[in-house]
Amino acid sequence: MHTAVRITTFAAALAATFGAAYGVGQGIEPLVADTAESTPARHDSHSEASPAPEKGGGREAGGLQISEGGYTLDLRTTSVEAGRRTDLRFVIRDDDGRAVTAYQREHDKELHLIVASRDLVTYRHLHPTRAADGTWSTPVDLPEAGGYRVFADFTPAKKDAPNLTLGADLAAAGSYESRHLPAPDTTTEVDGYEVELIGDLRPGKAAELKLNVFRDGAPVTDLQPYLAAYGHLVALRSGDLAYLHVHPNGEPGDGETEPGPEISFTATAPSGGTYRLFLDFQHEGKVHTAAFTVRTAGAAAPDVPGETSADHEH
Repeated sequence: MHTAVRITTFAAALAATFGAAYGVGQGIEPLVADTAESTPARHDSHSEASPAPEKGGGREAGGLQISEGGYTLDLRTTSVEAGRRTDLRFVIRDDDGRAVTAYQREHDKELHLIVASRDLVTYRHLHPTRAADGTWSTPVDLPEAGGYRVFADFTPAKKDAPNLTLGADLAAAGSYESRHLPAPDTTTEVDGYEVELIGDLRPGKAAELKLNVFRDGAPVTDLQPYLAAYGHLVALRSGDLAYLHVHPNGEPGDGETEPGPEISFTATAPSGGTYRLFLDFQHEGKVHTAAFTVRTAGAAAPDVPGETSADHEH
């Protein structure tokens, strides 16, 4: 039985900051999508590794840095109250400290925002609006107190600018109760849908992940495009929340990709360990998020103490 305690905003922020510091200090390889010639070369901006060097000759994994490539995530809202709807505000700044106001549109948006709890139980895929002065904002309602990570995924409009994923910590104050990562499984249910995962996430090697969507036992064959794709997949590594945003093999209207039940992805894990996968898909006008806990192929034992089969939140 878990004992509930009261977390102040300061304490939550401190816990989140400690978690980030631990992750950055691990000296890990980048999360990258496969770019082999045998796979359609679409959505390349999300398949490039970060160019920033890491100590020891490696590279930073996505989302572990608040600044990269001459850009900084200036999170103006650093704390919220759990269970209360709050406007989350932030600015992307260049090397001169100026707010960036021009972006390339990718998958119908200039910027994609992910908010995830450090226990990887709560997940939000948001699309904020940008004011003329470069300030981004979006309402957010986080159900549980504790530490969260905010990921801004974008490409500046500047010529030859790389796609970047910058990360910052967010604290949610309130009555805190620890939660464990759900146990690994190859099937999950969400909003009356069943989603099946086929394939293994492999460290340092490209592998195909197939996700099949069913409802009432029947395959869903009329998925709708959501942000110019039949599905979007985000993977977060347990421990440091290293970030991978992968788009599917194929796209609506290419003459080859069927609208379900299968959505195929190709990705490479940067290391062995436990990951949480989040799949967004749209059907009958509503977006659903299916979540899976997976261990990379060859992982010898659980690396997350106290894993349970508790339901995830969306």
